[in-house]
Amino acid sequence: MAWREALLSRFGPGLLAGVTLGDWVRLLRENDFGITPRCFLRAMSITHYGIQNSVLRRCENWRYGRRVNDVEILPPVFILGHWRSGTTHLHNLLTTDRRFAFPNMYQVVAPHTFLSTEAFGSRMMAFFLPRRRPMDNVEWSMLSPQEDEFALAVTSLRSPYLGWVFPNRREHYDRHLTLRGLPESDVAPWREALLLFLKKLTWKYQRPLVLKSPPHTCRIRLLLEMFPRARFVHIHRNPYAVFQSSRKTFRVNFELSGLQRLRIDDLDEYLLRQYRIMYDAFFEERHLIPAGQYHEIGFEPLELNPMGEMQRLYESLDLPDFSPAEPSLRRYLDSIAGYSKNEFPGLPAELRQSIAGAWRPCFAEWGYPE
Repeated sequence: MAWREALLSRFGPGLLAGVTLGDWVRLLRENDFGITPRCFLRAMSITHYGIQNSVLRRCENWRYGRRVNDVEILPPVFILGHWRSGTTHLHNLLTTDRRFAFPNMYQVVAPHTFLSTEAFGSRMMAFFLPRRRPMDNVEWSMLSPQEDEFALAVTSLRSPYLGWVFPNRREHYDRHLTLRGLPESDVAPWREALLLFLKKLTWKYQRPLVLKSPPHTCRIRLLLEMFPRARFVHIHRNPYAVFQSSRKTFRVNFELSGLQRLRIDDLDEYLLRQYRIMYDAFFEERHLIPAGQYHEIGFEPLELNPMGEMQRLYESLDLPDFSPAEPSLRRYLDSIAGYSKNEFPGLPAELRQSIAGAWRPCFAEWGYPE
């Protein structure tokens, strides 16, 4: 498996595998063509895919455009929570119920073209994909549930994830974490990109979608404006565990997608700031969710009693009867019974104090000891 990881790390297009050539050139201009020499091969790979995506997007729009535009999106279920809070685990659990649909790995990597290219492209891409995620050793495939934020990053060019590609301008791209305070001209392309992506998925599956992207945690107001009947489930986890795991995850993300050298020495402050921004917005907007459309769940109780916690989730959000979902859910749980989470050394006392101070509202809200 090592050669696949090495290939992605050194030559893979990373986050921008699905970008069109025009958008790729736009990103380069916005960043003054500032690419670290060791990343030139990645930039060439992105250019290759950009040309291909531009041609295939025209074909897809010609073939499916009218049919997709008339689709009505069924009320989705949004999974909220900071990176490494258990959002992937909850997404995997909920999507074992085939009465729901979800964006898979290929679809978020190729959002412009997946209706036309998935049958062939997914098999081809799967050959180069490591069998487990580099950040946590979780098994994945081209059919695995995945974050719609990856699709939005390349279709709208408005996502904090673009800061992984151009870390020298992380603060610029972090404006799109909450999307609050931005002019409508900046928010509208994001909204249009999300609607189009979800329409394509709905046309393909004809089922309600379960969507998981950590940035949605701080976009509740905007999501409710677009989907008033959407349901939301938020998952939280011990903030110290979230910090340590996020540290590794973000380093991996910068390595797999970055075109500039990352300054590791300011990564901790970046994580502290981004978490605080996310939850300041979350706490301000959570009350907007109508009664019966929101459920809160802790990662630790979910890990100890997944069947019980999932049944509570179904009942709280008035989802379809839980009993038909039980067999597939049990099979999935059996399949991951041997999985072991990452282990990290203890945090230095000074850093623990910084985390406790910066994230104190979350410690208090969910009862985690500082």
